[in-house]
Order: sequence, then structure tokens, then C-alpha cells
Amino acid sequence: MRLRCGGWRTYTPRGGRRRKVFVNTIADGTADLVAAWRRRQLAIYFAWSETLARYRRSTLGPIWLVLGTAVGVTGMGFIWSILLNQDMQSFIPSITVGLVVWQFISGVVTESAGMFVKNATMLVNIRMPIYLITFQAFGRHLINLLHNLVVVLAVFIIFPHYNSWTSLLALPGLVIVSVNLIAIMQVVGIIGARFRDLEPLILAFFPILFFLSPVIYRPGQLGAAEAIMTFNPIAHYIRVIRDPMLGVVPSLENYLVVLVMTGVTLLLSVWLTGSRGYRLPYWM
Repeated sequence: MRLRCGGWRTYTPRGGRRRKVFVNTIADGTADLVAAWRRRQLAIYFAWSETLARYRRSTLGPIWLVLGTAVGVTGMGFIWSILLNQDMQSFIPSITVGLVVWQFISGVVTESAGMFVKNATMLVNIRMPIYLITFQAFGRHLINLLHNLVVVLAVFIIFPHYNSWTSLLALPGLVIVSVNLIAIMQVVGIIGARFRDLEPLILAFFPILFFLSPVIYRPGQLGAAEAIMTFNPIAHYIRVIRDPMLGVVPSLENYLVVLVMTGVTLLLSVWLTGSRGYRLPYWM
């Protein structure tokens, strides 16, 4: 459409400009994500170095991660199996996987709000993809998860009746959840850099969320109240990883919720990176 106003010029409808801005924003965010992915080895190196530095001058080093999880699983397994009147043969493997997955998810989300603030020096002084910091932080939690899988393996050796080929379904579940958590870290990290009250808010909320998630119990034990778990995305994250390891195929609803959450959070993270990422150094 052309309008005469002191000469011929092109007029673009407002909706068209908005669509163009949105597409350019998504393109910028995607470019940042691709650039960070090409440097993923650097993020892994920093994550591993940070893990080693955390346990420097320690005799056992990162093995303390395994021992801490083992002590927690043993204590909670015996105590809660008695309180809930559950058979240890089935309860301890369930709570072991649930607790390890919960530690992974909660660690990622609770750290994400202050992630960019803690790396303010890098953001201000080095030109780098923003997603690279997210990859580094996530990589450290993934290393912790791999250490804790030693405890899971030991429990399944002691209680071998759950071992089956169904356990392999936990791998695609872990991949999908990992992509989702990376996107959540990016979103929460950018918002937390702008609004510093977000980090203490998350830290205050997550202990309550622990009891609202099927970590200690299985959703089937809730009876009619199991429908509440439908509205808790963390419950679906746990189930697509834990259920296969316990010989149960996750429901289609679990996979659909996780896939939809992954798609939404990934798109939101790319959009926020493209539209607000350049402001991060000014918010530090």
C-alpha cells in the first residue's frame, strides 16, 4: 500500500511491522543459541573445572556428591518406608530415583535466577553468546547427576527385580527434560537479572514444591487426589525419567506435557535472548 504525503513512500501495516520484529528477534536468539552450541566443549570444560575447584584440597573430591546422596537416600528410604508403611523392596528404588531427579531439577531452577548475576564479570568484559553461560551452569548440574547415578546403580544392583529393557525409555525422557531445563534456566536467568527478588522467591517456594511433587510417594498412592499432579509440570518431568526405571511406561499425557512445556519454554527463551539479551550487561 502506498500513501501520498509529500512524495511516494511505502506504508507497512502495524501488524506487519510486529511480525517482522518478532521474526528478527527469534532469529537473533536462535543465532545466539547456535553460537553457544558450537562452543559447547568450552562450556563443558568450565563446568568440569568448576566442579573440581569446588572440592579442591578435599581427599575424596567429587565423591562427596555420591556419599551425600547415598546417606540421604538410605536415611529417607528407611524412615519414610516405615512412616508410609511401604515395602522397602519397592520403596527404596522409587525414592532413590525420585530424589536424584529432584536434586537435578531443583538445583538447575534455583541457581538459574542468579546465574547471570554471578557471571557479571564475563558478561560485561567478554563478548560471548549468552546461552554459553547457561550451558556451563547446566553442565555442572549434569555432572552432579552423573555422579549421583552411581547411587542409583548400586540400589538397582541390591534390588534387581526392577531391571528390564523398559529402563532405556528413561534416556529420551532425560534428554527432553534437559532441553526443557536449559530453556527454563535461560528464561529465569534473564528475568532474575532484571528483578533480583526472583531468586529468594524461588528458594522460598521450592521446599513446598518438594512435597507437592511425587518424590517420596508415587502418584498412584494419592488415590483421587492424583489429578492434582496433572497441574505440576515437575511431576511429569520426574515420571518420564523414573517410571521407565521402575518398569513402567510413562503415559502419553506425561510425554505430551513435557513436550509442550519444552516447546513453549524453548521459544520463550529464544525470544527473550533476542529481545533482552543485549541489556544484560546494563543490568549487572
